[in-house]
Amino acid sequence: MDNLEFLNDEFFGNTLQNYIISISIIVFGLILKGLISSYIRKFLFKIVGDSRNKDGKSEFDNLLKKPITYFLFLVIIYLAFNMLQIPDSLNLVGPNEFGLRMILQKGYSLLIVSSLIYIILQSVEYVGLRLSQKADKTKSKVDNQLVPFAIEIGKVLVVIFGLLIILGNIFGIDITALAAGLGIGGVAVALASKESLENLLGSFTIFFDKPFTVGDIITIGGITGVVEKVGFRSTRIRTFDKSLVTVPNKNLINSELDNLSLKPVRKVKTNIGLTYDTSVDQIKNIVVDIQKLVDDHPNTNQDGVVRFLEFGASSLDVMVLYFVNSPDWKLLVDTKQDINYKIIEIVKKHKSDFAYPSTSVYLEKQ
Repeated sequence: MDNLEFLNDEFFGNTLQNYIISISIIVFGLILKGLISSYIRKFLFKIVGDSRNKDGKSEFDNLLKKPITYFLFLVIIYLAFNMLQIPDSLNLVGPNEFGLRMILQKGYSLLIVSSLIYIILQSVEYVGLRLSQKADKTKSKVDNQLVPFAIEIGKVLVVIFGLLIILGNIFGIDITALAAGLGIGGVAVALASKESLENLLGSFTIFFDKPFTVGDIITIGGITGVVEKVGFRSTRIRTFDKSLVTVPNKNLINSELDNLSLKPVRKVKTNIGLTYDTSVDQIKNIVVDIQKLVDDHPNTNQDGVVRFLEFGASSLDVMVLYFVNSPDWKLLVDTKQDINYKIIEIVKKHKSDFAYPSTSVYLEKQ
């Protein structure tokens, strides 16, 4: 035992034994960190997960691995440095007075609480994924819209409670007095956040009035696309050219909105221009054949109208109007394409052609 007396030698206010223990905690902690993280994730997955869903475990690990790793690293640092004492020679003030001790203590506490909030937020995110998967299996679109909104509310509440814990327990702020102070300045805050409140109220209006749901095709302000998500502040719309447009919720309730998904049919109207050398009989036959085409097509109803309407500047214009029996955009464009191909065949069959802008110039000889 005399050979180990050197472990009691002090350096900077700590024995060599304390330094060895501290370093050992860090080394073994980093080695075992992955294993401990795995056990913690398994425990949490039993609480919020579904053991029957194998893919769910992988998603849960992807969401929770990083925040749990941060938390374990902070715990290892705490256990290691808790074995050491700050040298008295530095003459640092106590932890209750402003100085290095207080900064280190409160800074560490802030990191610990923040990592716990991060873990809870990621757990809420996983619960949202599970609920979204279940909502996708139902026929109703309301739950697809409600789940993301509820998850956002859950995250906001977690952040608010986390901030209250940080302010009250770490920084020692009187939450009651703070709430009273906010009550006095509530009017100013409300005025400053007027637009945010309007968007929040707009989101509730969308949920209760239901002018559209997630998955509907809507048109607003020249934007047409599929509703992907309704949030606190805004709604995301995926246009048909795959761009993602974010529209403030207040604009959705204050502007004229056309929900194309609620239409039983989609109207298509176009004009075809025939050359001026087309005879009357040819025009009549073309009109009759196109009328039969739009009436007999499996994707259209019997309300279609085909008429020779007017004499254009360089063409004889025939109006083609029909209705596709579905609000689905893909079916609409596929039907338009099919009918357009057959219109070309009909015009060619009757020995006519499509006109293009042209100008005739007549020279008068003196």
